[in-house]
Formats: sequence, structure tokens, C-alpha cells
Amino acid sequence: MTLSYLDLTQHQQVSLDALPFDGNHVVSGPPGSGKSVLAAQRAVMLALTGGPTVLLTRSNLLRQSLAPLVSALGPQQDGVVVATAHTWLSGWYREHTGSAPSRTDSGWFDWSEFFQQAAVAPTVPGFSLVVDEGQDLPPDFYRFCRVLRARTTVYADECQRLTDTQSTLEEIARGLGAGYPHDLTGNHRNTRPIAKLAAHFHVGAGRPALPERTGPPPRLHALQGPGARVDLLLGLAEHRPGRSIGVVLNSSRDQFDLLTRLERRSPRLKPQMYTAQATSGRYKNLDLSRPGIVIVHRASAKGLGFDLTVVPDTQTDAGTDPTSAALRMAYYVLATRARSELHFGYEGSSEPPLLAPIPRHVLVREYPAPAAHRSPADTTTRPHQEL
Repeated sequence: MTLSYLDLTQHQQVSLDALPFDGNHVVSGPPGSGKSVLAAQRAVMLALTGGPTVLLTRSNLLRQSLAPLVSALGPQQDGVVVATAHTWLSGWYREHTGSAPSRTDSGWFDWSEFFQQAAVAPTVPGFSLVVDEGQDLPPDFYRFCRVLRARTTVYADECQRLTDTQSTLEEIARGLGAGYPHDLTGNHRNTRPIAKLAAHFHVGAGRPALPERTGPPPRLHALQGPGARVDLLLGLAEHRPGRSIGVVLNSSRDQFDLLTRLERRSPRLKPQMYTAQATSGRYKNLDLSRPGIVIVHRASAKGLGFDLTVVPDTQTDAGTDPTSAALRMAYYVLATRARSELHFGYEGSSEPPLLAPIPRHVLVREYPAPAAHRSPADTTTRPHQEL
């Protein structure tokens, strides 16, 4: 992933340079436009002005992805704290009150308590907040930032909102008292075929521009049970050594089941898995720079990128209205995690309603080879041929 300022595209450099150090700013960009890289760059630049700087995410896994980016930018990164919003907010409140903040049913806090404390807290000269995937945080968080008098920069894409507690660009800007969002364009992550498929799930006005980089078309695999997931992943890992393979599942139970099956079939594979329920250890802290298989939950996938992305359980969405904006946003996020290859899978006799209408030249169908022509260990699939 891009690290230094000189490695940025001209448009990314202009976007970064156009933001004044003072004031509050919102930057809107589609998947692959470099929001995370620019958030890290922005945080380090603000730290160089002398004030304490905090780079925030909602996802702990995205925090783990951003921390090395900041660290690679040089000694000035020592002035930047990279944290999840929950962790930093809890620490800030405890520092100012000596007690833990009250939680609500939404999973967030009693914001009135934060507003009261921010209103009387002393102003910290040059204090800066930078937020990556800012649509993941609720509108009250941005009102808190404004009351706190922090100079706040937010990178966001409202087409990737996944829950009701998240914010639109308008809500972010209004909460901060910021002007109209700065636009960040381009897609430097996905290939053109992947972005073309993702466009089928896009919600909102307009469509992001398609990148020029080409690659194989996304594939939809008909899987005959959980064992077929393992067959698919082992085949991909064998034929793409040195590549990162992100496996995104809709159930924590399925995450553990898949991990167990992979380790039994191939002890030398050493897949990694992240679960938000873990408090420490193997399932909490990952080495995202290491190639191989990484198993994550959908809730933790946003902001990440993998050489190959595999979503093998799309049948879990078969009962959801395929016109649902929430479902389409979820698949927009899933599809745009892939840098080079994208694989969907489903179990059952029919394709999920969201995927079935997509043309075959955009989403290639793969069916298992006929049983009479394969051994039990054969993982060969054959593409759907249109008549």
C-alpha cells in the first residue's frame, strides 16, 4: 500500500494539500480512492504542527491496518495515536471524570455526558482528530468534536453505511459545522471487472468511475456444503502463493468452523482469523502484511483490502429483499475489498436473488464438475455456458 507523499497520485496530493491545517473538513471518496492512506498522511501532517493528534476508526481491524501506515511515515508518527473510537472516547471520558462513560443500547455512549464534559474541558492548542471511514460513527460523535474544539478531518463514503447509527456526509458536515465535503475521486484498489460488478450494488446518485486496470472477471461458485468452501480456498491458496486471501463471512460460528476445517485439511496453511469477541491473542491481533488466508466477519471488513476476496456464504442473504439499500451497500463494501480477484459462493439449489440477475459476462458462474468425472478430492469447477 502507498506510504510516502511522493507515491501518491497527483489528485491525492492536491486533495491533501488543499486542506488547511485549521478548521473542520470532510473528504468524500469511493472505495479504492486512497482514503485510509490520506488519513494517515493527514494525521502525520497535523502532528508536525505541534499539537497532539489522534487517528480514529470504528473497526479494530482497520486500526491494525492503519497503525503500520502511520509508523512507516517516519519519526514524526510518534505524535499520532491510532485508536478505535470506542477506546479513545472511553479513555478521554475516564481521564476527565475518573469514571467509565454510560453505554446505551446502540453500543455507543450517553452523548449528553460527553457534551457536558467537552464544554468545560480546557482547550488543548493544536489538538487534532482524523477519522477514517467516518460514516461508521454516529452524528453525535461529530457534535462532540465540535464542542471539544478539536480541529477534525473526516474521510468518509456514505455509500458504505451499514447500520442505522452511522452518519451521512450531510450529518457529518452539519455536526462539525464544516463546509461542503471535498471530493476524492479515482479507484486505485480494484480492477475494472471488479468495479463493474460493484457498480451493480451501488446506492446513491451517480456511479464511481471505473479504473483502467484489468483482471479476471468475478466468479460465483455453486458450493456443495461447507467442505466445498475449503476446497475452493485450498485451490486458491495453492495457485496464488504469496497473495493475501480475505474470506468474509456473515457468522462468527462459520468463521470458527471454516478455520477448523482448513487447519485439519492443511496444517501448514496457518490461516489467520479475526473476531471482535476476542479480547486478546490469536483472534484479536493479526499480521495483515502476511500473505495467505485471513478470515474476517462482514462487520470488520470495511476499509480493508486483499489481493483476493472470497465471500462464500451469500445464501445467508437469500431471504433479504434484494432491493434493500442496506443489503446493496453491504455487497458494495464486500465487492470492493478485492484488488485482483473476487469470488462469491452459495450453497443450495438456486442463486441468491441479489446475484441471480447479474449478467454472466459480469459475474461468471462456476459449477462443480460432474461427480462421475472427479474423485472425492477433486475441486475442479466448470464455468456456466450460456445456450
